[in-house]
Amino acid sequence: MFFIPGFVITLVTFPGIIVHELAHQLFCRIYKIPVFKVVYFQTGNPAGYVLHETPLNEWHSVMISIGPFFVNTIIGAIIALPAALPIFKFHTGTPLDYLLIYLGVSIAMHAFPSRGDADAIWQTLKKNTTRFWVKVLGYPLIGLIYVGSIGSFFWLDLLYGVGVAIGLPKLIIYIISNFY
Repeated sequence: MFFIPGFVITLVTFPGIIVHELAHQLFCRIYKIPVFKVVYFQTGNPAGYVLHETPLNEWHSVMISIGPFFVNTIIGAIIALPAALPIFKFHTGTPLDYLLIYLGVSIAMHAFPSRGDADAIWQTLKKNTTRFWVKVLGYPLIGLIYVGSIGSFFWLDLLYGVGVAIGLPKLIIYIISNFY
C-alpha cells in the first residue's frame, strides 16, 4: 500500500470541498443564521470552512453540521447519473461523461462531516439547555462522524463517493433494464 499526501487528495477532490462548504452555508441560510466568513477552498488545513453565528436552536446547529452529508450525497449522485448510462450500459462514454463521474465521486466523497463539525455538535449537546431528544440523536451522530473520520484513513470516504456516484447509478440502470 502506498501513501498519498493529504494536500494531493485535497487538490484532486476540490469540487467536493467546495460543495461541502456550500452545504454548510445553505443550511445557515435555511435557518437564517448569519454567516460571517466563507472559505470554499484552500490548500491549508482545514480545506474550507464557514464561520457563522451560533444558532439558538440546537437542532439547527446539528443540521448545519451534518447538512453536507445530504447535499453532497444528492448532488454527487445527480451529477454522475447522466453519465452512468453511456459508460456502464453502452460503454460509449465521452470525456464529458467521465468528467461527470469524477465530479460525482469527488462531491460525494466529501459528504462526511468533519471532526470540526463533530466538535460543533458536541459543543451544542453538552449545554444543559439542549433538549433530550436532540442529545439522543446527536451523540450517535458524533460517534458516526468520528468513525467516518477514522475510516477516511482507510479510504472509506472514497468508497462512499464511488458507491454514490458509480454504484447507485449502476444499480438504478440494472433495476430499470430488468423491469422494462
